[in-house]
Amino acid sequence: MTELCRCPWLDTSKADYVAYHDTEWGVPLLDDDKLFEFLTLEAAQAGLSWYTVLKKRPHYRTVLANFDAQQVARFSQHQIERLLQDPGIIRNRLKVEAAVNNARCFLAIQQEFGSFAAYQWRFVDGRPIVNAIRGPADYRATSKASDAFSKDLKQRGFKFVGSTTIYAHMQACGMVNDHSLDCFRREQIIATYRQLGLG
Repeated sequence: MTELCRCPWLDTSKADYVAYHDTEWGVPLLDDDKLFEFLTLEAAQAGLSWYTVLKKRPHYRTVLANFDAQQVARFSQHQIERLLQDPGIIRNRLKVEAAVNNARCFLAIQQEFGSFAAYQWRFVDGRPIVNAIRGPADYRATSKASDAFSKDLKQRGFKFVGSTTIYAHMQACGMVNDHSLDCFRREQIIATYRQLGLG
């Protein structure tokens, strides 16, 4: 059987990483709960490898109320201190506090725009950006859209949302399609845009 061609950054020896690439990365998300999950995990990932956070995601779901922003926004200082003792997550005080802070900011955006998705997708005018990635050198760390998105989030009080983190978030949740030209997922995801009413 012919091996499927996948993005050059993927370590295909890690089955869970392959599953993430094949089923999640780059798929357009319009669900606020999933967007809060990705935003929280990207913030936790800052300075680390994404795979490190991916392995911890099941435990993050447990301790962060399955990424329910309303519940996380109500976390007390005592709950934050308990999280900082939990080896199943990234035990960085600023990142843990940011998760709670960002949940509160997330709720404020939902109230203003009706949904976080409606707010987020404005930064690409509701149309996924499809890049022509031929090899590792074609991947970028930021874009004008991620700069604008990051700046706006910071102005609204979010933490750990630099442009590089936000560009990774945009890639993960399908605002940007950075699957390589020869990756089998690229065209599959493009085919979903019309079904989702994007573009």
